[in-house]
Amino acid sequence: MALGLALAIALSALLAKSGGAQEAVGTLQPTSLNWWQAFILGMVQGLTEFIPISSTAHLKVIPVMLGWGDPGVTFAATIQLGSIGAVLWFFWQDIVDLTRGAIAAFRKGTYEVMEFRIAVGIALGTLPIVACGLLLKKLVPDLDNSPIRSLTAIAIASIVMGILLGVAEKCGRRWRDFQQLSARDGVLMGLAQALALMPGVSRSGATITAGLFMGLERATAARFSFLLGIPAITLAGLVQFKTDVLDASVSSNELWVLLVGTLSAAVFSYGAIAWLIGYLQQQSTWVFVWYRVIFGGLILGGVALNWL
Repeated sequence: MALGLALAIALSALLAKSGGAQEAVGTLQPTSLNWWQAFILGMVQGLTEFIPISSTAHLKVIPVMLGWGDPGVTFAATIQLGSIGAVLWFFWQDIVDLTRGAIAAFRKGTYEVMEFRIAVGIALGTLPIVACGLLLKKLVPDLDNSPIRSLTAIAIASIVMGILLGVAEKCGRRWRDFQQLSARDGVLMGLAQALALMPGVSRSGATITAGLFMGLERATAARFSFLLGIPAITLAGLVQFKTDVLDASVSSNELWVLLVGTLSAAVFSYGAIAWLIGYLQQQSTWVFVWYRVIFGGLILGGVALNWL
């Protein structure tokens, strides 16, 4: 359902713009959005954050297709707080069990306990994306207008990562479950997670792909991907929120727009998480492979025909 909705929006927008060239991509701030647009973009964020099709790419492409322009990094990072609220809500018992188990294992010195292995894996797996994110922010100060956020770059990343997911689906053995996760899995999936700093890659897509290559079951790869993403998404959202909202002069209307987008993202994120885990327990990831390739192809076509 989520995939169909996103693709329908993309297709309808492309058709609507086929009569002529569109304005160049802008860098709209949250103040440029109204509450209804914020709700729609929150829905897009929620439906695509945890499904392996790249929320950043959809938040960049879909509003541009609809003529709203690029909402920018600030809006995208802030409404991610809704997604992190959803994943905390959905996995709250898992988080409590992992935390208690890891603390108990540390005190007893039983470091082979599953909870301790997974907790260490999440901690170590968060370091690559934090380090790369800080480096990227320093090297590319104007990230909104950098080449890595161009529509062409997003399209290529979507297609390449879709193909890699297909290879992982085809070659992965899928013999390990959640009980067999190790700290090494966290480190390797964390390295893959760092690739998501480039729009179009997809954080969940990169980590699930890595998990399949490492022999994890589909649902296990997705579940661990969500848990691994909690620190990274939280840090990104809080830092951006503090820098561009709390430390800036923000009107009540601007806060209202951000709040609507964040709440919308939370509701749709929760539904997307529940749907994806259930789906991957029974089905393969091929639907996401083809979606990514088609999505990237549509973007390249739109750019080539000056529709975007």
